[in-house]
Amino acid sequence: MFSILSWENSKKAALEAELRMIEEKLEKKKAEYAEKMKNKIAMIHKEAEEKRALVEAKRGEDLLKAEETAVKYRSTGHTPKKGIGCFSSRVFL
Repeated sequence: MFSILSWENSKKAALEAELRMIEEKLEKKKAEYAEKMKNKIAMIHKEAEEKRALVEAKRGEDLLKAEETAVKYRSTGHTPKKGIGCFSSRVFL
C-alpha cells in the first residue's frame, strides 16, 4: 500500500511541477506580447506626432505664403482677380 501511495504522490508532484513550468512559460509569453503591443502603440504615437508636425509645417508655409501675397497686393494697390470674382461680377436686381 505504501509503494502505491508514494508512486501516486510522486506522479502528482511531477505533474504539478510541469504545470508550474507551463504557467511560467505562458506568463513569459504574455509579458513578451504585452511589450510588443506597447512598442507598436509607441510607434503609432510617434508616427502621429510626425504627421502632426508635417501638417503644422504645411499650415505655417501656407499662412506665410498668404501673408506674402497680401503684402504684395497691398504694396501694388491691386486686388486679386481670383477669390472675389464671384462677388464682383454679380448684379442684384
